[in-house]
Amino acid sequence: MLSDDSANVDIMLGNPKQALIKMSIPLIISLLITSFYNLIDAAWVSGLGADALAGVGFFTPIFMILVGFGNGLGSGSAFAISKYIGEKNKPKADNASIHSILIDIVISLIITVLLLAFLNPILDIMGAGQTIGYATDYGNIILVGSILVILSNALYGIFRGEGDTKRPMYAMIASAVLNMILDPIFIYTFNLGVKGAAVATLISALFVILIMVYWFYIKKDTYLKPVFANFNFRKDISTDIVKVGLPASIQLLNNAFFAAVFSALLAFVGSTDSVAVYATGWRIVIIGTTPILAIGTALISVVAANYGAKNYRNIQTAHRYAMKISLVLGIAVMILTNVFASDIASIFASSGSSVRIAGELTAFLSWIIIYYPTMAAGVASTYVFQGLGMGITAMFQTIMRETGFTILFAYVLAIVLGFGVWGAWMGIVLGEIVSNNLTMVWADWKIKKLLKNNGQI
Repeated sequence: MLSDDSANVDIMLGNPKQALIKMSIPLIISLLITSFYNLIDAAWVSGLGADALAGVGFFTPIFMILVGFGNGLGSGSAFAISKYIGEKNKPKADNASIHSILIDIVISLIITVLLLAFLNPILDIMGAGQTIGYATDYGNIILVGSILVILSNALYGIFRGEGDTKRPMYAMIASAVLNMILDPIFIYTFNLGVKGAAVATLISALFVILIMVYWFYIKKDTYLKPVFANFNFRKDISTDIVKVGLPASIQLLNNAFFAAVFSALLAFVGSTDSVAVYATGWRIVIIGTTPILAIGTALISVVAANYGAKNYRNIQTAHRYAMKISLVLGIAVMILTNVFASDIASIFASSGSSVRIAGELTAFLSWIIIYYPTMAAGVASTYVFQGLGMGITAMFQTIMRETGFTILFAYVLAIVLGFGVWGAWMGIVLGEIVSNNLTMVWADWKIKKLLKNNGQI
């Protein structure tokens, strides 16, 4: 045992299945809450009309860049911290936690300046057209406060590194409730429109940071101590965080790139209504796949801790168990979404000009879910590579899936074969199915190689 207050750490090293369940449940709740308040954003904005919804939709890929860097850097922090804990080197883990915060701040400032400078050209390239006013109104405010979005997401990684996912859950729930309350007030009561939705989002992100600052520096009851007294710059710590964090950020940045390209493709073969359908429908997809993503996120810390402890058999156990429970959840969510597709669509297309997208949104939800079961294998396998510190490999797998197979299939089906918008949707499905299975085989081979090379097989 590392210490009396290290129960989460001991479970990660001693019982990987129990650790996955214990860490995944709060993560599922956290991510579902976050996804739901993003959907509530969309529901409130839809009351402003389809153009406002599409405008926010065009900015969504850029917003994903911010969240992507936050989550990516959080993954880097979780990997480094969990690995040091597995090595039974708590002072180094404490040092890594403050390294993580400083790296997050520097990178977030750089990203903010770059995106503010190029926002309009990016939106023009994406084909925002008549909705660009809404996109810039929303986007400029979010970008000014982007450090709040990035830092709040990145700080979660410190807690995940020590195996604590409950506290981030509490912070996310509090943030979500606050956002739900503020949205209608700023959008309609203060008559700020889409700008109000952006302000509400930033206030909620700030609230999350304040909660975590309280736990770290006022209550001081966390396992890790990210204080400057424990800081001693070390190149190897920075390298460990960055070698997973930056590729993870880039792979999520690639997701944003995919969303931008896919939105442009939809605008070409369809209309801005198709972009609104995709932007809204994808929020629902994110909710549906949240349990699978949560299990994968928990897997990073479990794998990294056992990698540091050189217990590769636990890594294999965790990977296979993660795929099994993710598969069950993926099938269940696929069935439920298909059955209730029209009811879900009606929530986001029930007023004003948004009513005209109801049929297309229902169709999108009915088809896009086909790949969910294979996602169970693909997500768990990609996150295994992050837990092993192989951030570049995990990044390549994501680029292969999104920019490679998915965009290729979408282009061929939508444009070359002339299936239009439906073809674009099926491109996502086919790309995910092919790449997820390839990633699963790759991860299984890698783990078996580790076992063999270290005499554990």
